[in-house]
Amino acid sequence: MPLLFTLSFVGTLLANVVAWALIHTASGWWVHRLPLERLQHDGWLLRPRGWERGGRTYQRWLRIRRWKDHLPEAGAVFSGGVSKRNLTGSLSGGLGRFVAETRRAERGHWLALAGGPLFALWNPLSGLFLMVTYGLMVNAPFIAVQRHNRLRALQLIDRRPR
Repeated sequence: MPLLFTLSFVGTLLANVVAWALIHTASGWWVHRLPLERLQHDGWLLRPRGWERGGRTYQRWLRIRRWKDHLPEAGAVFSGGVSKRNLTGSLSGGLGRFVAETRRAERGHWLALAGGPLFALWNPLSGLFLMVTYGLMVNAPFIAVQRHNRLRALQLIDRRPR
């Protein structure tokens, strides 16, 4: 497969670092701008799957409770954003708002992952494989945490008296 750009090793490395920084920043900015109304329902990508068993799969197989709080939280990076760590019942919406913010965050990480094919423009196949692998390794833990947290919060909402 011919490359669109041929760069030196250092140029390729620099392009990869800058591209990932731009992809993550742009995807975060884009989802930050989504109105809250667009985050009230799970679409095809975000909907719960049977194999997730309400979040228990993440607890059993990934031991997610042991490490999820060690991941950085960037919900408040952009002006007006909301940190999910500091989201309490006193904030308008409580658990419902928390669920919406997990949808926002998960969408951002899926969007960042979708940028992987861009790296084919200047990376040989081995570099493309490394960049896509990097994208998966960086985003998959965040996606898992958002899904786990949302599924658990939805269970709590369902258990509340009507």
